[in-house]
Amino acid sequence: MSRLHIHPETHLVDRIGWLRAAVLGANDGIVSTASLIVGVAAASSNTSEVLLAGVAGLVAGAMSMAAGEYVSVSSQSDTEAADLARERRELASQPEFERRELADIYVKRGLDDDLALKVADQLIAKDALGAHARDELGISEVTTARPVQAALTSAATFAVGAALPLAMVLLSPTEWLVPAVSIAALVFLALLGAIGAKTGGANIIRATMRVTFWGAFAMGLTAAIGALVGKAI
Repeated sequence: MSRLHIHPETHLVDRIGWLRAAVLGANDGIVSTASLIVGVAAASSNTSEVLLAGVAGLVAGAMSMAAGEYVSVSSQSDTEAADLARERRELASQPEFERRELADIYVKRGLDDDLALKVADQLIAKDALGAHARDELGISEVTTARPVQAALTSAATFAVGAALPLAMVLLSPTEWLVPAVSIAALVFLALLGAIGAKTGGANIIRATMRVTFWGAFAMGLTAAIGALVGKAI
Protein backbone atom coordinates (compact mmCIF):
# COMPACT_ATOMS: atom_id res chain seq x y z
CA MET A 1 0.00 0.00 0.00
CA SER A 2 1.40 3.45 -0.93
CA ARG A 3 2.06 6.23 1.55
CA LEU A 4 -0.69 8.29 -0.10
CA HIS A 5 -3.30 5.75 1.00
CA ILE A 6 -1.82 5.55 4.50
CA HIS A 7 -1.48 9.30 5.00
CA PRO A 8 -4.04 11.32 3.01
CA GLU A 9 -3.50 15.07 3.20
CA THR A 10 -5.99 17.91 3.47
CA HIS A 11 -4.42 21.25 2.65
CA LEU A 12 -5.64 24.50 4.18
CA VAL A 13 -5.50 26.25 0.80
CA ASP A 14 -8.56 24.19 -0.18
CA ARG A 15 -10.57 26.49 2.07
CA ILE A 16 -9.38 29.73 0.52
CA GLY A 17 -12.50 30.42 -1.57
CA TRP A 18 -15.19 30.27 1.08
CA LEU A 19 -12.90 31.30 3.95
CA ARG A 20 -12.01 34.63 2.31
CA ALA A 21 -15.68 35.43 1.67
CA ALA A 22 -16.71 34.32 5.18
CA VAL A 23 -14.10 36.37 7.01
CA LEU A 24 -14.72 39.40 4.80
CA GLY A 25 -18.49 39.19 5.28
CA ALA A 26 -18.40 38.72 9.05
CA ASN A 27 -15.76 41.40 9.52
CA ASP A 28 -17.73 43.91 7.45
CA GLY A 29 -20.92 42.98 9.26
CA ILE A 30 -19.44 43.65 12.68
CA VAL A 31 -17.43 46.76 11.77
CA SER A 32 -19.97 48.53 9.55
CA THR A 33 -23.00 47.83 11.74
CA ALA A 34 -21.20 48.62 15.00
CA SER A 35 -19.80 51.81 13.45
CA LEU A 36 -23.26 52.78 12.22
CA ILE A 37 -24.80 52.12 15.63
CA VAL A 38 -22.07 54.03 17.46
CA GLY A 39 -22.31 56.94 15.02
CA VAL A 40 -26.10 57.21 15.29
CA ALA A 41 -26.02 56.73 19.06
CA ALA A 42 -23.47 59.53 19.36
CA ALA A 43 -25.85 61.83 17.50
CA SER A 44 -29.12 60.60 19.04
CA SER A 45 -30.14 59.11 22.37
CA ASN A 46 -33.27 57.48 20.94
CA THR A 47 -32.77 53.71 21.14
CA SER A 48 -35.46 52.96 18.54
CA GLU A 49 -33.68 55.17 16.00
CA VAL A 50 -30.39 53.44 16.70
CA LEU A 51 -32.00 50.02 16.36
CA LEU A 52 -33.75 50.98 13.12
CA ALA A 53 -30.48 52.27 11.67
CA GLY A 54 -28.73 49.05 12.67
CA VAL A 55 -31.39 46.79 11.12
CA ALA A 56 -31.34 48.85 7.92
CA GLY A 57 -27.55 48.55 7.88
CA LEU A 58 -27.75 44.78 8.30
CA VAL A 59 -30.21 44.27 5.44
CA ALA A 60 -28.56 46.74 3.08
CA GLY A 61 -25.09 45.48 3.91
CA ALA A 62 -25.94 41.81 3.39
CA MET A 63 -27.53 42.53 0.02
CA SER A 64 -24.61 44.75 -0.97
CA MET A 65 -22.08 42.10 0.01
CA ALA A 66 -23.94 39.42 -1.95
CA ALA A 67 -24.24 41.57 -5.06
CA GLY A 68 -20.68 42.86 -4.83
CA GLU A 69 -19.15 39.42 -4.34
CA TYR A 70 -21.24 37.90 -7.12
CA VAL A 71 -20.33 40.62 -9.61
CA SER A 72 -16.63 40.71 -8.77
CA VAL A 73 -16.17 36.94 -8.66
CA SER A 74 -18.25 36.56 -11.82
CA SER A 75 -15.82 38.93 -13.54
CA GLN A 76 -12.98 36.68 -12.42
CA SER A 77 -14.88 33.64 -13.68
CA ASP A 78 -15.50 35.33 -17.05
CA THR A 79 -11.80 36.13 -17.37
CA GLU A 80 -10.86 32.54 -16.57
CA ALA A 81 -13.36 31.24 -19.14
CA ALA A 82 -11.99 33.60 -21.80
CA ASP A 83 -8.41 32.52 -21.08
CA LEU A 84 -9.38 28.84 -21.27
CA ALA A 85 -11.22 29.38 -24.57
CA ARG A 86 -8.18 31.10 -26.05
CA GLU A 87 -5.89 28.35 -24.77
CA ARG A 88 -8.17 25.72 -26.31
CA ARG A 89 -7.93 27.46 -29.69
CA GLU A 90 -4.16 27.72 -29.47
CA LEU A 91 -3.85 24.03 -28.61
CA ALA A 92 -5.84 23.19 -31.73
CA SER A 93 -4.03 25.61 -34.08
CA GLN A 94 -0.42 25.40 -32.85
CA PRO A 95 0.07 22.29 -30.71
CA GLU A 96 3.87 22.18 -31.08
CA PHE A 97 4.27 25.76 -29.86
CA GLU A 98 2.05 25.01 -26.86
CA ARG A 99 4.05 21.84 -26.15
CA ARG A 100 7.27 23.82 -26.15
CA GLU A 101 5.70 26.53 -24.01
CA LEU A 102 4.64 24.02 -21.38
CA ALA A 103 8.07 22.38 -21.39
CA ASP A 104 9.76 25.75 -20.91
CA ILE A 105 7.67 26.29 -17.77
CA TYR A 106 9.06 23.06 -16.31
CA VAL A 107 12.60 23.98 -17.35
CA LYS A 108 12.27 27.22 -15.38
CA ARG A 109 11.17 25.16 -12.38
CA GLY A 110 14.38 23.11 -12.49
CA LEU A 111 13.90 20.21 -14.92
CA ASP A 112 16.36 19.60 -17.75
CA ASP A 113 15.03 20.09 -21.27
CA ASP A 114 14.59 16.42 -22.18
CA LEU A 115 12.73 15.58 -18.98
CA ALA A 116 10.61 18.72 -19.29
CA LEU A 117 9.51 17.68 -22.78
CA LYS A 118 8.68 14.16 -21.56
CA VAL A 119 6.62 15.57 -18.68
CA ALA A 120 4.84 17.96 -21.05
CA ASP A 121 4.08 15.13 -23.51
CA GLN A 122 2.60 12.91 -20.80
CA LEU A 123 0.47 15.70 -19.33
CA ILE A 124 -0.72 16.80 -22.78
CA ALA A 125 -1.65 13.22 -23.64
CA LYS A 126 -3.82 12.99 -20.52
CA ASP A 127 -5.34 16.51 -20.39
CA ALA A 128 -3.70 19.21 -22.50
CA LEU A 129 -6.06 22.01 -21.51
CA GLY A 130 -5.89 21.11 -17.83
CA ALA A 131 -2.10 21.12 -17.89
CA HIS A 132 -1.94 24.56 -19.50
CA ALA A 133 -4.69 25.92 -17.26
CA ARG A 134 -2.86 24.83 -14.15
CA ASP A 135 0.77 25.51 -15.06
CA GLU A 136 0.51 28.38 -17.56
CA LEU A 137 -2.59 30.25 -16.40
CA GLY A 138 -2.58 29.35 -12.70
CA ILE A 139 -6.19 28.11 -12.78
CA SER A 140 -7.03 25.05 -10.67
CA GLU A 141 -9.94 23.49 -8.81
CA VAL A 142 -8.75 25.14 -5.61
CA THR A 143 -8.48 28.70 -6.95
CA THR A 144 -11.25 28.72 -9.56
CA ALA A 145 -13.90 31.41 -9.13
CA ARG A 146 -17.27 30.39 -7.62
CA PRO A 147 -19.59 33.44 -7.73
CA VAL A 148 -22.66 31.89 -6.08
CA GLN A 149 -20.66 30.39 -3.22
CA ALA A 150 -18.89 33.70 -2.59
CA ALA A 151 -22.14 35.70 -2.70
CA LEU A 152 -24.10 33.43 -0.35
CA THR A 153 -21.20 33.05 2.08
CA SER A 154 -20.57 36.81 2.27
CA ALA A 155 -24.26 37.68 2.72
CA ALA A 156 -24.83 35.06 5.42
CA THR A 157 -21.70 35.87 7.41
CA PHE A 158 -22.35 39.62 7.10
CA ALA A 159 -25.81 39.13 8.58
CA VAL A 160 -24.42 37.03 11.44
CA GLY A 161 -21.68 39.56 12.12
CA ALA A 162 -24.12 42.49 12.01
CA ALA A 163 -26.54 40.74 14.36
CA LEU A 164 -23.95 40.71 17.16
CA PRO A 165 -23.68 44.49 17.74
CA LEU A 166 -27.43 44.78 17.09
CA ALA A 167 -28.05 42.40 19.98
CA MET A 168 -26.09 44.74 22.24
CA VAL A 169 -28.52 47.57 21.41
CA LEU A 170 -31.33 45.48 22.87
CA LEU A 171 -29.34 44.34 25.89
CA SER A 172 -27.55 47.57 26.88
CA PRO A 173 -28.95 50.52 28.85
CA THR A 174 -29.25 53.65 26.72
CA GLU A 175 -26.57 55.55 28.64
CA TRP A 176 -24.09 52.70 28.13
CA LEU A 177 -24.98 51.99 24.52
CA VAL A 178 -21.88 53.44 22.82
CA PRO A 179 -19.24 51.84 25.09
CA ALA A 180 -21.14 48.54 25.28
CA VAL A 181 -21.46 48.20 21.49
CA SER A 182 -17.86 49.32 20.96
CA ILE A 183 -16.37 46.90 23.47
CA ALA A 184 -18.58 44.01 22.33
CA ALA A 185 -17.69 44.67 18.69
CA LEU A 186 -13.97 44.60 19.48
CA VAL A 187 -14.40 41.31 21.35
CA PHE A 188 -16.34 39.85 18.40
CA LEU A 189 -13.67 41.07 15.98
CA ALA A 190 -10.92 39.52 18.07
CA LEU A 191 -12.77 36.21 18.11
CA LEU A 192 -13.34 36.43 14.36
CA GLY A 193 -9.65 37.12 13.75
CA ALA A 194 -8.64 34.19 15.92
CA ILE A 195 -11.15 31.79 14.32
CA GLY A 196 -10.21 32.88 10.80
CA ALA A 197 -6.51 32.50 11.53
CA LYS A 198 -7.02 29.10 13.14
CA THR A 199 -9.11 27.87 10.21
CA GLY A 200 -6.63 29.16 7.65
CA GLY A 201 -3.51 28.10 9.56
CA ALA A 202 -2.25 31.70 10.00
CA ASN A 203 -0.69 33.45 13.00
CA ILE A 204 -3.52 33.91 15.50
CA ILE A 205 -2.06 36.85 17.45
CA ARG A 206 -1.17 38.84 14.34
CA ALA A 207 -4.57 38.26 12.72
CA THR A 208 -6.42 39.14 15.93
CA MET A 209 -4.48 42.37 16.44
CA ARG A 210 -4.92 43.41 12.81
CA VAL A 211 -8.68 43.01 12.67
CA THR A 212 -9.18 44.55 16.13
CA PHE A 213 -7.06 47.62 15.38
CA TRP A 214 -8.85 48.50 12.15
CA GLY A 215 -12.24 47.82 13.70
CA ALA A 216 -11.48 50.18 16.58
CA PHE A 217 -10.24 52.82 14.12
CA ALA A 218 -13.42 52.60 12.03
CA MET A 219 -15.74 52.81 15.02
CA GLY A 220 -13.81 55.67 16.60
CA LEU A 221 -13.89 57.70 13.40
CA THR A 222 -17.61 57.06 12.88
CA ALA A 223 -18.44 57.96 16.49
CA ALA A 224 -16.51 61.23 16.14
CA ILE A 225 -18.37 62.14 12.95
CA GLY A 226 -21.71 61.22 14.52
CA ALA A 227 -21.00 63.37 17.56
CA LEU A 228 -20.03 66.35 15.38
CA VAL A 229 -23.10 65.98 13.19
CA GLY A 230 -25.33 65.59 16.22
CA LYS A 231 -24.02 68.80 17.75
CA ALA A 232 -24.34 70.66 14.44
CA ILE A 233 -27.96 69.59 14.02
